[in-house]
Amino acid sequence: MKSPAASPNYIGLVKFLVQPFLDFPDSLSVDCEISHTLKRTWIRIAFEAADKEKVFGRGGRNIQAIRTIIATAAELAGQSVYLDIYGSAAQNRDGISFDEDPEERIPPPKSRDRVSSIPRPVAKPRTR
Repeated sequence: MKSPAASPNYIGLVKFLVQPFLDFPDSLSVDCEISHTLKRTWIRIAFEAADKEKVFGRGGRNIQAIRTIIATAAELAGQSVYLDIYGSAAQNRDGISFDEDPEERIPPPKSRDRVSSIPRPVAKPRTR
């Protein structure tokens, strides 16, 4: 059985992990709400929208690594954690959240429409 541990310093941890990706580290805003009865923590962060690509990384690798580290710290303390990411720190908090599934944000690949009036070349085997 795990012994109850003190809550991690989520605000410090998030700042430590996210600020290196930001062009303007002072724009980072971190809000942390801990429910000791539910053993859950909600972390909301906001930063300049221009830094979104750097924070998320290629294919979401950076943000996934950040989430993994925060979740591990929470698990060691016997808690669960939820991370919400918002746009510009200057924007209203009710603004658009970047924390949606990446599949919903990325448009589907465009299919190559072939014009039916142009005949496709047919490969014929060589005979000797």
